[in-house]
Amino acid sequence: MQNDLKIYNTLSREISLFKPLHKDYVGMYVCGPTVYSNAHLGNARTYVSFDIIYRYLLHLGYKVRYVRNITDAGHLEGDRDEGDDKFAKKAKLEQIEPMEIVQRYTLDFHEVLQQFNTLPPSIEPTATGHIIEQIEMTKKIMANGYAYEANGSIYFDVEKFSAEHNYTILSNRNLEELLNNTRELDGQNEKRGRLDFALWIKAKPEHLMRWQSPWGEGFPGWHLECSAMSSKYLGSEFDIHGGGMDLIPTHHTNEIAQNLACHHTQPAQYWIHTNMLTVNGQKMSKSLGNSFLPAELFAGNHPLLDKGYSAMTVRFFMLQAHYRSTLDFRNDALQAAEKGLERLMNGLQILAKLNPSQTSSFSVQEIIEKVYKAMNEDFNTPIALAHLFDATRYINLVNDGKEQISQADLIELQNFMEKFVVDVLGLKPETANSTVLTDELMQVIIGIRTAAKGKKDFETSDFIRDQLKNIGIEIKDSKEGTTYKIG
Repeated sequence: MQNDLKIYNTLSREISLFKPLHKDYVGMYVCGPTVYSNAHLGNARTYVSFDIIYRYLLHLGYKVRYVRNITDAGHLEGDRDEGDDKFAKKAKLEQIEPMEIVQRYTLDFHEVLQQFNTLPPSIEPTATGHIIEQIEMTKKIMANGYAYEANGSIYFDVEKFSAEHNYTILSNRNLEELLNNTRELDGQNEKRGRLDFALWIKAKPEHLMRWQSPWGEGFPGWHLECSAMSSKYLGSEFDIHGGGMDLIPTHHTNEIAQNLACHHTQPAQYWIHTNMLTVNGQKMSKSLGNSFLPAELFAGNHPLLDKGYSAMTVRFFMLQAHYRSTLDFRNDALQAAEKGLERLMNGLQILAKLNPSQTSSFSVQEIIEKVYKAMNEDFNTPIALAHLFDATRYINLVNDGKEQISQADLIELQNFMEKFVVDVLGLKPETANSTVLTDELMQVIIGIRTAAKGKKDFETSDFIRDQLKNIGIEIKDSKEGTTYKIG
């Protein structure tokens, strides 16, 4: 079964047979979150997709080392080499330490992924925990002639690198066009070329997060951390590197350049990228007012949502689209996913109680082969789900006495469905719709608080608000009424 797996490789722009560098072992690196704000649905879609890939590789019998980083330093506003550090900016606004911001949103990220039932990675390194490795990698790149110092900052020389390598091999973009479209930036006078990017940035006096280096106090560039940590834990060459498609043009392009400049080799054999999210056909964006957090999706407290949807419903909904396809959030699609998940999980419950016959009237093996064929074609979960629903229809027909299943086929189907639905797709039964129950309870509490305010009993009203805040539920009053936000 391992020999049948094919993966779409962004680097080659084609689907090819997966051949790991070391038999039965897979090294996979996925770019993790920048933990300065709540995890958003784009994060969730990416990490649910790679959770499926991780689970399926394990299911095929591979020993997988899955590394997913936490960016807690070096990521500046606008993904540039100049401007405010995302952590420091938030810390200054709230008058707390940057690492308090990191801790808060790392916990939020883990909580969201736990709700989506994703497996933890094998290793979850942080940028701040690998400053030494990033400094050492910068030294090697400089020694190899691909980086230079300017006023205490170290920049990667893209022009020098491009004379010997294809800098845009991953994005397939035209280098001259990139140069022409790159506008002048602050600090550009320090750089030799417009496309040059920072490996190490000199800290300004007001910069909070800073470390000693051979070039003075500073902090690492955003792209460097992933090259340093993937090399440390997976080697200079490994099997799979992944992330959202938005990382292709800059972050992943620069990672490849850094690794080639340091180790003289491409870091990953296969580059896998997930597609973007839309809402009712429009790109998800805060400015359009159509962006919502997982907590809002679960609670249903967003104007674009008819109601709340459980984490398993959303996970199932995500699996209905291929990871390389755009995923459009719509209420009707989410409600259909809710019914589809219920049908699939009910099928599992019925399957566990079926009584066998002497013979089978349906080919169980054929269904199983179709599911594996779909998954082996670049992890095609929508097609795999379609075949699992074929199995569910068969299960219901057997239960109704309209089809038959033998003892051997029953055991095979039970083992397969349980392993595939639960272990590979990561779907688990829901004892109750806790999201709906939470919303109903909150409406009762809001009603009591509104009644208290109506009686001018502000002491009770404020008490309810403060107690809810203590457990992570924020109450917001407006002209339209009272809403709540969890987390």
